[in-house]
Amino acid sequence: MTTHTQRSEQDWLDKLRSTLTSDFEMQTARLTQLTADTGDPGEAHTRGALIATTRQSLEHITGALRRIAEGRYGICERCAAPIPRERLEVLPHARFCVPCQQKQPR
Repeated sequence: MTTHTQRSEQDWLDKLRSTLTSDFEMQTARLTQLTADTGDPGEAHTRGALIATTRQSLEHITGALRRIAEGRYGICERCAAPIPRERLEVLPHARFCVPCQQKQPR
């Protein structure tokens, strides 16, 4: 890999880390707001679903940030092949390449 390519890749990771950190902060604020909201009891089910979705988003973001910090980001957890950058741009928390993701139980 050339120095230019390495620098480009590092710049992309730095930008992604910044974006994920910002997303983490927004989702944390949202979770705080949702869990503090004692609004209409009739909306409890909807609020519960929003809380669950927000927690899942936080788990995805935290996992991606951890993999970046550990130098494992963009490597399939099943086959250890590189995950294509196009996939990571669409799904930054992807842990598996497409073939391995298709083999994962749902």
